Order: sequence, then C-alpha cells, then structure tokens
Amino acid sequence: MSAATDELLVETGGAIARIVLNRPQARNALTFAMYQGLIDACGRIEADGAIKAVIVTGAGDKAFAAGTDIGQFREFRTAEDALAYERFMDRVLGAIEGLRVPVIAAVAGACTGGGAAIAAACDLRIATRDARFGFPIARTLGNCLSLENLKRLSALIGPARVKDMIFTARLVGAEEALAIGLVGEVVEDAAALSTRADELARLVAGHAPLTLRATKEGLRRLQQEAEPEGERPGDDLIRLCYTSADFREGMEAFLAKRAPEWRGR
Repeated sequence: MSAATDELLVETGGAIARIVLNRPQARNALTFAMYQGLIDACGRIEADGAIKAVIVTGAGDKAFAAGTDIGQFREFRTAEDALAYERFMDRVLGAIEGLRVPVIAAVAGACTGGGAAIAAACDLRIATRDARFGFPIARTLGNCLSLENLKRLSALIGPARVKDMIFTARLVGAEEALAIGLVGEVVEDAAALSTRADELARLVAGHAPLTLRATKEGLRRLQQEAEPEGERPGDDLIRLCYTSADFREGMEAFLAKRAPEWRGR
C-alpha cells in the first residue's frame, strides 16, 4: 500500500508504514487537508493486516511539525467554528492513538502546537538532540487545548509540567523531554533518527501483536471517559478563547510577525 499527496506521504515496506508530514518550506505546519489525510491514512493502515508498526515523521531536519497553519484560522467567525475545529482535532489524534499497532513519532527540530499533540498521541517518541517541544499558545495565539489534549499530556508528563510548558510558553529541549518522560530516547541527528526509528519499528513489529494491541487498548480505556451528547466538558473554555478579541489579535500579530497586545477579552 502506498499513497501520496504533495503535503502528506504514506508509504509501506513490508510490515512498516511511514507517514511523512511534507511541508518543509513551512516547517511542516499542518493544513486541514493534511489532518484529514492523517485520518484517512490511519483508516487504511488499520484495514491492512500486514502492517505491524507505524512511523510518523516530518520532512527535512528543521521540524517535525510547527502546529496548525495559522492562516486557516482567519476563517473562524463563531464559537461553532472553534468547537468544530477542536472536535476535528480530537478525531485526528484519536485516529492515531486508536491504531491497533504501535506508532512511533520520530522527531527532529521543532515539534510544537498540533505537531506536539500528534507526537503525544503516538505510543513511542524518539528525538534528535536539537528537537524542541511545546505549546507556545500563551505567547502566540491565545487559544487553548481541548480537555482531551490536556488529559493526554497530563498522562505523559503530569499536570504540573503541562502548566509549566503552557504558562511559560517555553519550548522543552530534547534532554529535558527525555528526563520528564516526554520522549523515550534521544539520538544525535536526523540520519541517526531515521535509522533508529526503522530499528525500533522492526523490533516492535516482531513482537506478539495481540499483546501490543491489548496493552494499547487497555491503557486507552483507563484514560477514557464516556463522551456526553451535545455540550462537552471544556466547550465553554474553547469558546472563551477562540471567540475572544485576544485570539484574533494573536493570529494577526503572528502572521504580521509582531508581538500581540493582550487585553484579556
């Protein structure tokens, strides 16, 4: 099985599938079409019984993915736009997290915003020494993470470290990410990353698939809560941020490459 678009590449070789976020000229910032492509790719991988492991990585050595392409937020006008976006993101990350086989994030360079959320949804994360992780939204856009994203990150590194990353808007380096459990391994450079990702994928692909599947699903169920109909917990927080004047100011300032003027409304 293989599939390709200009911005998302999906290839398989034997038991290993590789998904490449392919916008290196934009630090692999994700368009909505790329997010949909991830959902579609996960569906095809799930249906292919020959695939035993998946690698997700970014094209080039500058970034895994620098989040969502900010220009697309200019179309947002209502609370419903924001809620639909966050539900869409939950579908994207849920598709990755829900795959029956292990998913490895191979991270070089910047891994921020939606890119960091994708890496967190993977089962294993390895990174180059120059990798940087974070959600600098308190400094840039003034939006927020969904409760699902907060829960996923808290399960990885704990709520105190999630607060530290978001409140300070700083990027966590590879060695710190290793120390706090955000990544499991650090390698020297992009070439070593590709080699190690392939080795790790082959390793887990050779192990008992039902053991891996049951472990993934069991851990997922431990974190899962029944999803309510209609209004969800946290919807009020999404509306608060995405419909604010601050969000519009943050977006326009980001695109204009200037510092935003926050007003808290």
